[in-house]
Amino acid sequence: MNNQILQAPIHSGFGADSTAQEIIGERDLTGKIAIVTGGYSGIGLETTRVLANAGATVIVPVRSIEKGTAALSGIPNVEWGRMDLMDPSSIDAFAERFLASGRPLHMLIESAGIMAAPLRRDARGYESQFATNHLGHFQLTARLWPALQQAGDARVVVVSSRGHRLGGVDLEDPNFEHRDYDKWKAYAQSKSANILFALELDKRGKSHGVRAFSVHPGLIPDTSLGRDLTEEERGPKPVKDEQGRILSNEQQTRFKTVEQGAAASVWCAVSEQLNGFGGVYCEDADIAEAVPADSLQAGGVRPWAIDPETARRLWELSEKYTGVPFRI
Repeated sequence: MNNQILQAPIHSGFGADSTAQEIIGERDLTGKIAIVTGGYSGIGLETTRVLANAGATVIVPVRSIEKGTAALSGIPNVEWGRMDLMDPSSIDAFAERFLASGRPLHMLIESAGIMAAPLRRDARGYESQFATNHLGHFQLTARLWPALQQAGDARVVVVSSRGHRLGGVDLEDPNFEHRDYDKWKAYAQSKSANILFALELDKRGKSHGVRAFSVHPGLIPDTSLGRDLTEEERGPKPVKDEQGRILSNEQQTRFKTVEQGAAASVWCAVSEQLNGFGGVYCEDADIAEAVPADSLQAGGVRPWAIDPETARRLWELSEKYTGVPFRI
């Protein structure tokens, strides 16, 4: 089926004001196992809290055990272990520890990320936003694949952003080695990569009982995601294309609370409304519509983020860059 047809709202009954707790409702997740990257701050922490309080066992990778312990103490059914998405060896070690437990993985929610960072590179020379937001999660998912497949009915939720509308993935130079670095283009590239990854993962994984989704959580000021931004850069701003035309502005946007921001991730992870769906980009706890590349609206998913051929090529490039063959 054409992905443009799949990429259309299903009128879930939820919306921008819905919270993650409202999505969960009275659902009992006892016996379910989830991993939530970024699960000890911002919308990731709220996602962890809501899933754990519904009975799921939630494992949270943390860069700092001290910070993780402080943030997660008091939440039931939570475990944590060290992992840094910029450190491939720590990703492998985290995944190995989980696989050694012999448990299935029903939900993998990839909520960790950085935004508009100055030019930084990991030890391999990869640009930090591409490395953290996409490559690290690609490697983690590949390593955890046996546990996802073991679950028999698993979901992977990749937290993207409507920031993907600022540009797609440059498959020839994703690490800004031959072009001037632009922190917003780098962010957009990583968020488009998130959507493309979910699209291709779903294509490859659905026959094994693994479905994948990408989400835009909303604009949430009360997180540390914007820690690299100046005061002038914070908040909704007009977004222009290369011809200087305004593509969106503050009249089209609104802020969300952390509780509302976590709703789309939780909806994609647990909702029976999505049974039979996969590979779609969601926002406001519904499937987003596909919009033209030059659309003036803030929401919706752009063509370059749901192109099957680009998704396939990005998958192959990601295997090459991580050195991890993701064979399904």
